[in-house]
Amino acid sequence: MNMITKLGLPVSFLAVGIAACCILPMTFMLFGVGGSWLAIFGNIAGASIPVLTISAILIGIGWVLALMHGTAGQQKWILGGATVLTGVAWIVYLNQAAINTQLIEMM
Repeated sequence: MNMITKLGLPVSFLAVGIAACCILPMTFMLFGVGGSWLAIFGNIAGASIPVLTISAILIGIGWVLALMHGTAGQQKWILGGATVLTGVAWIVYLNQAAINTQLIEMM
């Protein structure tokens, strides 16, 4: 498994976590878990676009390399999972306002 594929999956998980940084505090408050520690998510939000972009680039490079070297069969599950995670991260990031509105209405 090449280095790009190895990096793609962890960066995808990181991308999902960062994309959800503005939704998690609302969700925690909805369940009654709150506190000043939630302010840490504001610092993380600034890294959303770079991490999401790097994740997408790494996964794209991983797919290209896997297909060029004929190893896509071995790596397709990892790359597929990373692709789905990064896609979910982008969807969450791009729809944060609507998701937050839904969470506020549930309170």
